[in-house]
Amino acid sequence: MAKRRVVVTGIGAVTPLGNDISTTWENIKAGHVGIGPLTRLDPEKFPAKIAAEVKDFDIEKYISKKDARKMDRFTQYALAASIMAVEDSNLEITPEVGLRTGVWIGSGIGGMETFEQQYNNFLEKGQRRVSPFFVPMMIPDMAAGQVSIHFGAKAINSCSVTACASGTNSIGDAFKVIERGDADVMISGGAEAPITNMAVAGFCSNTALTLNPDPKTASRPFDKNRDGFVIGEGAGIVILEEYEHAVNRGAKIYAEVIGYGSTGDAHHITAPAPEGEGAARAMQQALNDADVSPEQVDYINAHGTSTVYNDLFETKAVKTVFGEHAYKLAISSTKSMTGHLLGAAGGIEAIFSVLALQENILPPTMNLETPDEECDLDYVPNKAREQEISYVMSNSLGFGGHNASLLFKKM
Repeated sequence: MAKRRVVVTGIGAVTPLGNDISTTWENIKAGHVGIGPLTRLDPEKFPAKIAAEVKDFDIEKYISKKDARKMDRFTQYALAASIMAVEDSNLEITPEVGLRTGVWIGSGIGGMETFEQQYNNFLEKGQRRVSPFFVPMMIPDMAAGQVSIHFGAKAINSCSVTACASGTNSIGDAFKVIERGDADVMISGGAEAPITNMAVAGFCSNTALTLNPDPKTASRPFDKNRDGFVIGEGAGIVILEEYEHAVNRGAKIYAEVIGYGSTGDAHHITAPAPEGEGAARAMQQALNDADVSPEQVDYINAHGTSTVYNDLFETKAVKTVFGEHAYKLAISSTKSMTGHLLGAAGGIEAIFSVLALQENILPPTMNLETPDEECDLDYVPNKAREQEISYVMSNSLGFGGHNASLLFKKM
């Protein structure tokens, strides 16, 4: 059977740069940084003092307070972003459409905030004071579950838990569901709410977070003075749709999804494989899947975490796959502005990729002030760039050796 074409027809997001995608994207293009002092927690408890927090989010714009109380923060973000994306797609999910509409939303760590709160209840007040909603609020698949229930989406309902690659793997896996004919529409992306005591403590203990106290300059992917990522939160959701289905209902189309690659490093629980060989294989797989040559790719939205090894090995991986064309490519890390949304990163970065295609605008890598001799590609430093582009790749790499790449084409 011929592969079915898949397009993006709706987008929605909750990010540190705005509680909708239009605000977020305008801030991305302007080079604004959504990172600030850590306010959700007591900063005196941690060596890292900053975070990319979502600000002034009101879930009651979308659902009742009663329903919201049964959801962890990450699920609330996912549901809000999904509602925005479905609305943006102008898709009416009737009972008939619902049978062919699926959900695939990833999360790296799920309801960590709920786990901590309920464990404290258990220690202080005993078992009877643990919420009956504890388990369904905590488990990472519940974002997909709640979105499915909200819309009556009854096709495949799944969740990829691949650390920081969760959002990208989810979109890639959802793309394949439509491509092979198991659904016509997929609500897909990633959601995360990891700004909790234990998550921040854990990332501080394994020295992954930056200790730079200046919120505006701390996230500096590919810069020689980078020293770690800034933890962030939010959700990014796309509506994927079979091409003919979208055309027949007169949907607006942002871009076409044409390639997906996913590989394992089989190397180390947190460090990337030497020379970024696993990431290189994922990128090559995405190109092969799309039957696109390396020279056709114009822009890569990099994983670009602002950690020493990630940025170096991702750069080496790009050189491995793209050869001399690596020096003609534009690459940028929007994490310089959003912080690192962990399992939600791939969701929002897929959205930035399709908007870059649609508007011919390359998002900048902010705070790239001191070039690293080994990170010597074109990272679109400090200012967005207008440029005609036709093919865009988005990369995500996660603890556990997960590598995922998506390839999008202009329509």
